[in-house]
Parts: sequence; C-alpha cells; structure tokens
Amino acid sequence: MQNERIFVVKNTYMEKKNTKRNRTAIDFGAVLASLPVACIDDDFIIIEDISQVPFFDYPTKVNEAIATICLKGYAEGSVDLRPCCYAANDFVIIMPGQILQYTYRSDDFSVLLIVMSRRFAENIELSMKDIIPIFLYLRDNPVVHLDEAEMAHLEGYFQVLKGVIQQTSNPYRMEMVRLLAQAFFYGINNFNQLRQEYATQKDRKEKLFNTFYRLILQHYKDSREVSFYADKLCLTSKHLSAVIKKTTGKSAFEWINDYVILEAKSLLRATNMTVQQVSDELNFANQSFFGKFFNRAVGVSPKEYREK
Repeated sequence: MQNERIFVVKNTYMEKKNTKRNRTAIDFGAVLASLPVACIDDDFIIIEDISQVPFFDYPTKVNEAIATICLKGYAEGSVDLRPCCYAANDFVIIMPGQILQYTYRSDDFSVLLIVMSRRFAENIELSMKDIIPIFLYLRDNPVVHLDEAEMAHLEGYFQVLKGVIQQTSNPYRMEMVRLLAQAFFYGINNFNQLRQEYATQKDRKEKLFNTFYRLILQHYKDSREVSFYADKLCLTSKHLSAVIKKTTGKSAFEWINDYVILEAKSLLRATNMTVQQVSDELNFANQSFFGKFFNRAVGVSPKEYREK
C-alpha cells in the first residue's frame, strides 16, 4: 500500500538523479526541498503553499507535467523562450520537456499546484484524437484566463484530489487519482472552447510558425540549418525565413540558435554534465566549436556561464 509522505529532498538529490540517469531535464521534486507536500510517491504531488519554492531564475527544462491554478498575485517568466505573465484566475500548463524560467513573482503570489511525473501522465489513457488539439493549444498558449465558473470548477477539482490523496488506507487511491486526472484533462478541453480557438484564430503564417517551432523542438539536436527545416516544410529557405521574420520579428536562424542556446544554458545550470558532454548532447562537431557558438551568443564561455 502506498502511503502519503512528506516530500523532503536533500541537497544532493538532483545531482544523484542526473548522475544515475544522465538526465537533461530537472525533476521538479528536486526544487521542493524542505517543502511539506501531499503526494503518492513522486508520481503525483499537490502543493498549496509555494512561498518557499525557489525561482527558476535560469532556463530549466522540467520533466513533469505541471498544472498551476493562480489564486492571487502576479508572476512573470517565459516558457520555451516565449514571455508570459500570470495572475489571479489564470490557469497554466507546463508540458514535460518544456523550458521554464521565472523573472518576477509578487509577494502575494498564491497558486494551487499539481505536479504529475512523466510516467504518470503517459498512463492516464487519453484518447489522442480528442486530446491532441488541447495539448497543441496549451503548448503554444500555456496561460489561459478563466471565468469565475471555470475557476470554481478547478478549485473544486483540486480539493477532491487532495481528499483522495489523504485516504492513505484506500488501496485504490492511485487508480482514483488516475481517473480524476483523466477527467481533468477532458474537462479543460472545454475551457474557452480551446479547440475552436486553436482552429480559427491562427492565420496561415502563424500556423506555419507554430509548425516550424515544433520542428525545432524535435530536431534542434539534428540540425541548426534553416534549409533542414525548410525541406521538412516543403518550402525554400528564403520563403521560410521571410515568413518567420515577418510574423515574429526574429529570423528562422535566430529562433533555431536561440533555442539551442536556451537548451545549453539549461544543461549547464541544471545538470552536472561537463561542457564536453553538453557539446556532444547538442551535436556540435567539437567542444571548441560549441564554446565559440555559445560565447558569440551569450558573451561568456560555457564554463564562465556555469560558474557565474
């Protein structure tokens, strides 16, 4: 039988996890050191008091699905390079593998937090036909503002989850949480008619950028050449570059390089990988070339960035 426990992480937790599994994404549990949280193992965690949760003040790739219900206050940050801010009545979803960074959090910032391990999220058994549109929308728009009824629905859902997790003698507790999580994802599919917004509010150029950006997420280790992505989109490099520049103000080349740099920063700061290992992970020809690439973009060497 699984027991509710207090999730306390020693300072060496992240280092051990990264060493053992060679992770390139940080386990969110590693930043919950000294926080009392209700959970079932490290698969499902709920948090009501985040006053002691430290900032992700440098780019950090997370390995869990994180759902945030904002009660009051205000915070700013970025998700996968895109600036975002959230306040009362905002609902935020961070997908496994996304890169998160906070730049500001007000003193009264208060949220309800649900953290699901990748393993747990992959076993919720959702219908991909029904759920993929919501995932695509939330990946592009991680912050959704809710009306009062939707907010009350989420807060009530959170309390139900909390009640189930506290039933430590219930042998079906994990199965109940899994089914509640399944209902949760189907429920948010109706918020603000997200699927309809995703289908109707994106014009052709924005849709092209979203497709291009998802290709970067999939292939940034494979190639940093615009032509590589243009070929996959059946476009010329010139046309792709022109559309991306006009739509976002940044060139396709800049978007590719910025994401590679963001990933490099995350690996340098959030793992114990050597500079050589980071260079290999990102598929650079050698450490020297990676160092020049990083220095040109950031202004310091990878080693100096890590030590800064």
